Amino acid sequence: MEISSDLILRAYRIGYFPMAESRDGDRVFWLDPERRGILPLDGFHLPRRLARTVLSSVFEVSADRDFAATIAGCATPAPGRMDTWINPRIEALFRELHDMGYAHSVECRAGGVLAGGLYGIAIGGVFFGESMFSFVTDASKVALVHLVARLRLGGFGLLDTQFVTEHLSRFGTQEIPRAEYKRRLAAAIDQPAVWLAEPDPAALEAEIRAMAKV
Repeated sequence: MEISSDLILRAYRIGYFPMAESRDGDRVFWLDPERRGILPLDGFHLPRRLARTVLSSVFEVSADRDFAATIAGCATPAPGRMDTWINPRIEALFRELHDMGYAHSVECRAGGVLAGGLYGIAIGGVFFGESMFSFVTDASKVALVHLVARLRLGGFGLLDTQFVTEHLSRFGTQEIPRAEYKRRLAAAIDQPAVWLAEPDPAALEAEIRAMAKV
Protein backbone atom coordinates (compact mmCIF):
# COMPACT_ATOMS: atom_id res chain seq x y z
CA MET A 1 0.00 0.00 0.00
CA GLU A 2 1.34 3.42 -0.95
CA ILE A 3 2.10 5.45 2.15
CA SER A 4 0.31 8.81 2.35
CA SER A 5 -0.27 11.53 4.91
CA ASP A 6 -3.85 10.34 5.46
CA LEU A 7 -2.66 6.76 6.00
CA ILE A 8 -0.11 7.99 8.57
CA LEU A 9 -2.84 9.79 10.52
CA ARG A 10 -5.05 6.68 10.52
CA ALA A 11 -2.12 4.53 11.63
CA TYR A 12 -1.21 6.80 14.53
CA ARG A 13 -4.76 6.66 15.83
CA ILE A 14 -4.45 2.89 16.32
CA GLY A 15 -0.87 2.82 17.58
CA TYR A 16 1.31 2.30 14.49
CA PHE A 17 4.08 4.60 13.25
CA PRO A 18 6.34 4.55 10.15
CA MET A 19 10.11 4.32 9.90
CA ALA A 20 12.54 3.95 7.02
CA GLU A 21 15.36 1.40 7.08
CA SER A 22 17.95 4.16 6.70
CA ARG A 23 18.39 7.71 5.47
CA ASP A 24 19.15 6.44 1.97
CA GLY A 25 16.75 3.48 2.03
CA ASP A 26 13.56 3.44 -0.03
CA ARG A 27 11.58 1.01 2.13
CA VAL A 28 9.21 2.38 4.80
CA PHE A 29 7.76 -0.06 7.33
CA TRP A 30 5.23 0.14 10.18
CA LEU A 31 6.02 -0.46 13.83
CA ASP A 32 3.73 -1.46 16.70
CA PRO A 33 6.23 -2.36 19.47
CA GLU A 34 5.38 -4.83 22.21
CA ARG A 35 6.52 -2.19 24.70
CA ARG A 36 6.02 1.54 24.17
CA GLY A 37 7.72 4.60 25.59
CA ILE A 38 5.58 7.36 27.09
CA LEU A 39 6.52 10.47 29.04
CA PRO A 40 3.86 11.23 31.70
CA LEU A 41 3.06 14.92 31.44
CA ASP A 42 2.24 15.15 35.14
CA GLY A 43 5.40 13.26 36.11
CA PHE A 44 7.96 15.11 34.01
CA HIS A 45 11.30 15.41 35.83
CA LEU A 46 12.96 18.77 35.19
CA PRO A 47 16.40 19.09 36.84
CA ARG A 48 17.02 22.51 38.35
CA ARG A 49 20.23 23.04 36.39
CA LEU A 50 18.36 22.51 33.13
CA ALA A 51 15.49 24.68 34.39
CA ARG A 52 17.94 27.55 34.86
CA THR A 53 19.12 27.09 31.27
CA VAL A 54 15.53 26.99 29.99
CA LEU A 55 14.60 30.16 31.88
CA SER A 56 17.74 32.00 30.79
CA SER A 57 18.31 33.75 27.47
CA VAL A 58 20.80 31.14 26.20
CA PHE A 59 18.32 29.92 23.58
CA GLU A 60 15.53 31.60 21.67
CA VAL A 61 12.71 29.04 21.58
CA SER A 62 9.91 28.98 19.02
CA ALA A 63 7.38 26.53 17.63
CA ASP A 64 6.45 25.87 13.99
CA ARG A 65 8.69 28.67 12.75
CA ASP A 66 10.80 26.37 10.55
CA PHE A 67 9.48 22.82 10.47
CA ALA A 68 11.44 21.90 7.36
CA ALA A 69 14.78 22.88 8.93
CA THR A 70 13.87 21.02 12.14
CA ILE A 71 13.10 17.70 10.48
CA ALA A 72 16.19 18.14 8.30
CA GLY A 73 18.23 18.61 11.49
CA CYS A 74 16.76 15.41 12.91
CA ALA A 75 17.74 13.59 9.72
CA THR A 76 21.33 14.88 9.80
CA PRO A 77 24.02 12.39 10.90
CA ALA A 78 25.65 13.25 14.22
CA PRO A 79 28.23 11.69 16.56
CA GLY A 80 26.74 8.47 17.90
CA ARG A 81 24.04 8.57 15.20
CA MET A 82 25.66 8.26 11.81
CA ASP A 83 22.43 7.14 10.15
CA THR A 84 18.76 7.96 10.76
CA TRP A 85 15.40 6.43 9.90
CA ILE A 86 14.15 9.65 8.26
CA ASN A 87 14.43 9.17 4.51
CA PRO A 88 13.36 11.76 1.92
CA ARG A 89 9.88 10.19 1.60
CA ILE A 90 9.27 10.39 5.37
CA GLU A 91 10.60 13.95 5.35
CA ALA A 92 8.24 14.99 2.55
CA LEU A 93 5.20 13.33 4.16
CA PHE A 94 5.78 15.05 7.50
CA ARG A 95 6.23 18.41 5.82
CA GLU A 96 2.84 17.75 4.20
CA LEU A 97 1.38 16.87 7.62
CA HIS A 98 2.79 20.13 8.95
CA ASP A 99 1.03 22.04 6.16
CA MET A 100 -2.17 20.20 7.17
CA GLY A 101 -1.77 21.38 10.77
CA TYR A 102 -0.87 18.03 12.36
CA ALA A 103 2.93 17.97 12.50
CA HIS A 104 4.68 20.50 14.73
CA SER A 105 8.20 21.51 15.66
CA VAL A 106 9.89 23.19 18.60
CA GLU A 107 13.10 24.98 17.68
CA CYS A 108 15.99 26.38 19.72
CA ARG A 109 18.26 29.05 18.26
CA ALA A 110 21.53 30.43 19.55
CA GLY A 111 22.61 33.73 18.06
CA GLY A 112 19.79 33.40 15.52
CA VAL A 113 21.10 30.04 14.24
CA LEU A 114 19.15 26.80 14.65
CA ALA A 115 20.86 24.89 17.48
CA GLY A 116 18.43 22.02 18.10
CA GLY A 117 14.82 21.01 18.21
CA LEU A 118 12.24 18.30 17.87
CA TYR A 119 9.10 17.44 15.93
CA GLY A 120 6.05 15.23 16.18
CA ILE A 121 2.35 14.91 15.43
CA ALA A 122 -0.61 16.16 17.46
CA ILE A 123 -3.92 14.33 17.15
CA GLY A 124 -6.61 15.09 19.69
CA GLY A 125 -5.03 14.96 23.15
CA VAL A 126 -2.00 12.93 22.05
CA PHE A 127 1.39 14.21 20.92
CA PHE A 128 3.44 11.59 19.09
CA GLY A 129 7.08 12.57 19.48
CA GLU A 130 9.18 11.61 16.47
CA SER A 131 12.75 12.81 16.74
CA MET A 132 15.03 15.46 18.22
CA PHE A 133 18.50 16.81 17.53
CA SER A 134 21.17 19.07 19.02
CA PHE A 135 23.95 20.97 17.35
CA VAL A 136 24.61 22.80 20.65
CA THR A 137 24.68 21.27 24.15
CA ASP A 138 21.26 21.19 25.86
CA ALA A 139 19.35 22.51 22.82
CA SER A 140 17.17 19.41 22.37
CA LYS A 141 16.59 19.19 26.13
CA VAL A 142 15.36 22.78 26.22
CA ALA A 143 13.09 22.04 23.26
CA LEU A 144 11.65 19.04 25.13
CA VAL A 145 10.92 21.12 28.23
CA HIS A 146 9.12 23.70 26.09
CA LEU A 147 7.16 20.93 24.36
CA VAL A 148 5.99 19.45 27.66
CA ALA A 149 5.03 22.87 29.01
CA ARG A 150 2.99 23.61 25.88
CA LEU A 151 1.26 20.21 26.05
CA ARG A 152 0.36 20.70 29.71
CA LEU A 153 -1.01 24.18 29.03
CA GLY A 154 -2.90 22.94 25.97
CA GLY A 155 -4.70 20.13 27.78
CA PHE A 156 -2.93 17.13 26.21
CA GLY A 157 -3.21 13.77 27.96
CA LEU A 158 -0.46 11.63 26.42
CA LEU A 159 3.08 12.16 25.13
CA ASP A 160 4.21 9.14 23.11
CA THR A 161 8.01 8.80 22.81
CA GLN A 162 7.84 5.50 20.87
CA PHE A 163 10.90 4.08 22.63
CA VAL A 164 12.79 4.71 25.87
CA THR A 165 16.31 6.09 25.43
CA GLU A 166 18.92 7.00 28.02
CA HIS A 167 18.37 10.65 27.07
CA LEU A 168 14.60 10.47 27.64
CA SER A 169 14.74 8.29 30.75
CA ARG A 170 16.27 11.19 32.66
CA PHE A 171 12.99 13.05 32.33
CA GLY A 172 10.76 10.26 33.62
CA THR A 173 9.98 8.31 30.46
CA GLN A 174 8.30 4.98 31.14
CA GLU A 175 8.04 1.79 29.10
CA ILE A 176 4.60 0.18 29.17
CA PRO A 177 3.09 -2.91 27.50
CA ARG A 178 1.40 -2.51 24.12
CA ALA A 179 -2.07 -3.23 25.53
CA GLU A 180 -1.68 -0.55 28.20
CA TYR A 181 -0.44 1.92 25.60
CA LYS A 182 -3.43 1.22 23.36
CA ARG A 183 -5.76 1.78 26.34
CA ARG A 184 -4.18 5.15 27.10
CA LEU A 185 -4.14 6.07 23.42
CA ALA A 186 -7.86 5.33 23.04
CA ALA A 187 -8.63 7.43 26.12
CA ALA A 188 -6.65 10.46 24.92
CA ILE A 189 -6.94 10.45 21.12
CA ASP A 190 -10.30 12.24 21.03
CA GLN A 191 -9.62 14.38 24.10
CA PRO A 192 -10.00 18.10 23.34
CA ALA A 193 -6.59 19.79 23.31
CA VAL A 194 -4.99 22.83 21.71
CA TRP A 195 -1.50 23.02 20.23
CA LEU A 196 0.02 26.28 21.49
CA ALA A 197 2.59 27.51 19.00
CA GLU A 198 2.66 30.91 20.71
CA PRO A 199 1.51 30.50 24.32
CA ASP A 200 1.30 33.41 26.72
CA PRO A 201 4.93 33.95 27.81
CA ALA A 202 4.01 34.47 31.46
CA ALA A 203 1.90 31.30 31.52
CA LEU A 204 4.68 29.34 29.81
CA GLU A 205 7.29 30.52 32.32
CA ALA A 206 4.99 29.74 35.23
CA GLU A 207 4.43 26.23 33.88
CA ILE A 208 8.16 25.64 33.50
CA ARG A 209 8.80 26.88 37.05
CA ALA A 210 6.05 24.59 38.33
CA MET A 211 7.63 21.63 36.52
CA ALA A 212 11.01 22.44 38.10
CA LYS A 213 9.41 23.28 41.47
CA VAL A 214 11.25 26.61 41.62
